[in-house]
Amino acid sequence: MKKRVITIAVAAMAAVTSGYVLYRRAHSDASPAYRTAVVERGNIEATVSATGSLGAVRTVQVGTQVSGQIAAIYVDFNSKVKKGQLIARIDPTLQQQAVADAQAGVERAQATLTQTKLEYDRNKLLHDQKIVTDPEFNTAQLNYQLAKANATSAQIALDKARQNLAYTSIYAPIDGVVVERDMDVGQTVAASLSAPQLFVIAKDLSQMQILATVDESDIGQIKNDQPVSFTVQAYPGRTFTGTVSQVRINSTTVNNVVNYTAVVAVANPDGKLLPGMTATVKFLVGSANDALSVPNAALRFTPAIAGNASSGASTAARMRVRNASSGATAMPRASRAAGDSTMSTLWYLDSTKTPRPVRVHVGLSDGTRTQVTGNGIKEGMQIIVGANTGTAATPAAAAANPLQPQNQSIGRRGGPNGPF
Repeated sequence: MKKRVITIAVAAMAAVTSGYVLYRRAHSDASPAYRTAVVERGNIEATVSATGSLGAVRTVQVGTQVSGQIAAIYVDFNSKVKKGQLIARIDPTLQQQAVADAQAGVERAQATLTQTKLEYDRNKLLHDQKIVTDPEFNTAQLNYQLAKANATSAQIALDKARQNLAYTSIYAPIDGVVVERDMDVGQTVAASLSAPQLFVIAKDLSQMQILATVDESDIGQIKNDQPVSFTVQAYPGRTFTGTVSQVRINSTTVNNVVNYTAVVAVANPDGKLLPGMTATVKFLVGSANDALSVPNAALRFTPAIAGNASSGASTAARMRVRNASSGATAMPRASRAAGDSTMSTLWYLDSTKTPRPVRVHVGLSDGTRTQVTGNGIKEGMQIIVGANTGTAATPAAAAANPLQPQNQSIGRRGGPNGPF
């Protein structure tokens, strides 16, 4: 009875083991060892990305040259103004008093000048008749010259007081829009060492500019009149365009990173773009039309082939897969200039599902796909972009794959990517 029970248990275990082996083999055969993508034909654009802030092409800070209390403000935020338009007024009482005082000073100086002129004329006549001595005549002449200088100085003081009185009226220096107002009626401004700012006026917001910060490694590809596209957070579904108008040679260094400023001219006919918006900018540095392209992950897939058979080497190298989803290895710079080309290797599966290499020239990249050219590459071709991790290779596949190390056990976990 015990032998019968043991025999039944052994048979059951064998059946379970056979079923498990068959299930693992069927699962392994059903799952492909590699992930592939298609070689496509289309347009490729290489860009350099940067960020910057939108602003008016010209802004003017409007201040005051005299001190006093704000008596009236005639414009507000977003007000459109014309050059010479009265936009604010400072209480003119003190300046009017200064003008009156200066006017009195002019009158005093004129009276003194008249008196000294009469004395000078009388002394000159007597001096010519040898009645007045030379020192007396020289004194009269000096007093007359000083009186003329005082009269001139008094007139200048009057003109200055009148000009300060005129400064109590604040006028718009340009045509534009008021984007900032810093004062209210009743506030007192003190103009001493600097002019207090009252308004900021932006000229013609239908034409704006972006001051984009570009890394030093990319600035060499930025040129005047280069086309630019950009987006702003306020309109996520819309792409705006512009052109590079200036590349400033002045650099700034932040955290040991050297940056340059590229000025992008932007048309804003509908007024959607506002000063201060953050723009995500893409400079078009190269383009290729009707070009073959592959996913960047295909260029990151690099198997290490086993030892050279012709040299008799018997060592084996494990398969290394730089999976696109892991992001472990970055692509070459997406902003490779037009005309630059480097060699690289793509891998495809032949009729026996064996990885085979093909050498290609790598061209422009848009960050997702890269232009490739070569005799062995064609549209619609299936190329390898990565390996399915955890796939166990079947004995037939291991025997057919010349890249599979031959001294590796067939049943190891992880297949070609597992530990040795």
